[in-house]
Amino acid sequence: YRPDGAIDYLSRVDHQIKVRGFRIELGEIEAALRQHEAVRDVVVIVREETGDPRIVAYVTEEPRTKNLEPNDSREVLPLGSKFWVLGSALRAFLAKRLPAYMLPSAFVLLDALPLTPNGKLDRKALPQPDAARADGEQAYVAPRTPAEELLASIWAEVLHVERVGIDDNFFALGGHSLLATQVIARARAAFQANLPLRALFETPTVAGLATQLAALQRQAAGNAIPPIVAIARDGGLPLSFAQQRLWFLDQLDPGTSAYNVPVAVRLSGPLDLPAVQRSIDTIVQRHETLRTVFATEHDEPVQIILPALGLPLAIVDLRTWPEAEREHEAQRLAIAEAAQPFDLKTGPLVRVTVLLLDRHESICLLTMHHIVSDGWSLGVFVRELITLYSAYTADESIALPALPIQYADYASWQRQWLQGEVLDQQLAYWTDRLAGSPALLSLPTDQPTTDAQTVQGGHQSLRLPPELTQDLKQLSQREGVTLFMTLLAAYQVVLSHLTGQRDLLVGAPIANRTRPEVENLIGFFINTLVLRADLSGNPRIREWLDQVRSTTLGAYAHQDLPFELLVAELQPARAPGRPVLVQATFNLQNAPMPALNFAAIELRPYDVPGGATRFELALIAEETPQGLLAQLHYRADLFAASTIERLLLHFQTILQTIVTQPDVTLADLFALLTDADKQQRAAQQQERKATQLQKLRTIKRSALSASSNTEHNNDQ
Repeated sequence: YRPDGAIDYLSRVDHQIKVRGFRIELGEIEAALRQHEAVRDVVVIVREETGDPRIVAYVTEEPRTKNLEPNDSREVLPLGSKFWVLGSALRAFLAKRLPAYMLPSAFVLLDALPLTPNGKLDRKALPQPDAARADGEQAYVAPRTPAEELLASIWAEVLHVERVGIDDNFFALGGHSLLATQVIARARAAFQANLPLRALFETPTVAGLATQLAALQRQAAGNAIPPIVAIARDGGLPLSFAQQRLWFLDQLDPGTSAYNVPVAVRLSGPLDLPAVQRSIDTIVQRHETLRTVFATEHDEPVQIILPALGLPLAIVDLRTWPEAEREHEAQRLAIAEAAQPFDLKTGPLVRVTVLLLDRHESICLLTMHHIVSDGWSLGVFVRELITLYSAYTADESIALPALPIQYADYASWQRQWLQGEVLDQQLAYWTDRLAGSPALLSLPTDQPTTDAQTVQGGHQSLRLPPELTQDLKQLSQREGVTLFMTLLAAYQVVLSHLTGQRDLLVGAPIANRTRPEVENLIGFFINTLVLRADLSGNPRIREWLDQVRSTTLGAYAHQDLPFELLVAELQPARAPGRPVLVQATFNLQNAPMPALNFAAIELRPYDVPGGATRFELALIAEETPQGLLAQLHYRADLFAASTIERLLLHFQTILQTIVTQPDVTLADLFALLTDADKQQRAAQQQERKATQLQKLRTIKRSALSASSNTEHNNDQ
């Protein structure tokens, strides 16, 4: 009671509240949480600072559980364990005991609950979830697949956040049961899968939900995937389908460097070379692929895993070179290293070289053969190298996550699984999707095509303004597509304009690591999806984006068929010197590697120009803090640099147009590019005339000068 007799309402003594239409007894949530053997004490409150009520649970951990080791057979794990995220553990625990609307949006782990001087709980002193050790605090990890990208887009739209990483916790981002219903409804519509609401509460991350969706889609097709298990290491082991193709190509062209996978990193800081060597030795022993060589048994290729393999670190000391020449020599050595072939029979199929430029400046060159690695594998190698080096230089013990299987187990599993009905279903989808499609792009080249399968490549870059990048993301979100799909749609319009074809194929490389047990492996997993584009009928851009979305998601749902088996089934028309089935590819790298610091060393990517290219055109888009960076790689023997510059400008023109005119038709876009070509040709013609005129003037001046000199000599 107030002094004037009025009553101030503070709260219900029994802590019963109403959230989004449901009356909830907070004590019931607390009682359920106390059943978790790792919870010592708990208090649950409702916070409304954002205008939207959120249930927040604050817990302290039972001391006896802190040192427990994780065990898959246990329902609960120690909350503080690095093997278990607090929110995921408790939310999964509660989901089996309480209705969805009673699940907290955030969990906060405290050393102790705050108390008043009288020893009572001080609710006002409970920290904000965002300022405490709440669940869901994850480093941003970008989507790796079209499905993950679309799910992240759905989450961002529903939660009103700018971006969502695949490991971000839905509830830590502000999600609750009502928003979860919206997310599930959108996911069901987008993927045409009967995804249950409980799935989001049990796996509240994009990565987890994508895995559940993939499983549902396969079950609907009667195509449940068996687990990958370790096999015996007796003698030669089978190759994966992708490995077999590269082995065959190596037999046709021994000593080729076309399938080298190089990466270079500049290191700034004092480098401990023995620690680098020790780290490399650990990685080679950890990953069987780096100890693998290839032989033949009964006329069939097999992989042989060596029990041990020495991989000495190559060191090139350039510190005695004149300072002005060091960078040039380092660039020359990097180019030569990337072009140095491997011997599949003898190995090793990985090389590490360090170029010493100065006392605290060096360049690390890592090259692996594609038959044992891919782009993802390079990231695994570098990440483990950083982790091990940091531990060894600090004289600390380190335990990398265990590898339950190795690549050879995957190769054997793939051979056993992809046969019979499973293979028939995969082939049926792709043969139906690609029936009657053109096997070759009618690319107008600046030079005639040669018979060479792989030649020196070049690349041109174009950075899109940050505001255009943001507009493209907003357009994608509004239209229910991913940024990958929007950029692909624009690229297909450019290719259609260039070739005059309204039916064409574009390749899209995917990581093909859809199972958690292969995420940390070094190996050749990447696959190429063949995306067919039908640009006939003059659809509006909204309709065209919807078509691209449908095509991409359908392809992703059937990504398990190796490109090699698809080619063998289709038997497409071939042309000498041209890649089979797809000649142009597109890829979005939306997880750029930032500058990394470890053990007082800063790492930055080091660009190595040139290199072989296997496709005639390959557009790679990458998200950077300064906006999207588009790099168009091309066969330098076919295209002039000016042609590639024009194609990149066309790409930008399409993107700028569709963000401002989403109802524009494809015919309008083709007309726009045609006008741009005419203007460019006119400008080039004017430039040629000006150049010719300048040459004539120069010749005339030279002739007059010569005539004057002759007359002068005659006068003498």
